[in-house]
Parts: sequence; structure tokens; C-alpha cells
Amino acid sequence: MQKTSNKTSFLNIINAQSDLLTREQAAEYLGVTARTLAVWACVKRYDLPYVKVGRLVKYRLADLDAFIARRTVQSNEQEVRV
Repeated sequence: MQKTSNKTSFLNIINAQSDLLTREQAAEYLGVTARTLAVWACVKRYDLPYVKVGRLVKYRLADLDAFIARRTVQSNEQEVRV
């Protein structure tokens, strides 16, 4: 029974890590360059969480989606349309 529990734990870890994207993947997802993400992290321009794994930087897909949601601007219904 212990083996099944260990295997289940391992699979949960693998599934949890599958939503971690590299800086390059995250940049592509957001439509910016990896260098831009590096600058944002360095100067703390935006509240975009990242995970440090040694010298590697990873981004959670859920954090990227939340970032996009926070940055979404709703159009004003009273705007004059040209």
C-alpha cells in the first residue's frame, strides 16, 4: 500500500510542475520577449510572481492568467467611437 501512496504523491508532484513554464514560454504566452520578463522581474515593474529553481526562473500558468486578468482594461460604454 505504501508503494501506491508514493506513486500517487509522485504523480501529484509531476502534475503540479506541469503548469510551470520557462521564461521563454511565459514570454511567448504573454506576447513579450524573455528579456522583457527579466527586466520586469529585476526592476519589479509588475506584480508578476515567478518561481526560482536554482538559477532558473519559472512562471505558473495560473499566475500568468491572473496577471492578464488584472491588466485587462474594460472599455467605457460612453466612449465616442470613431
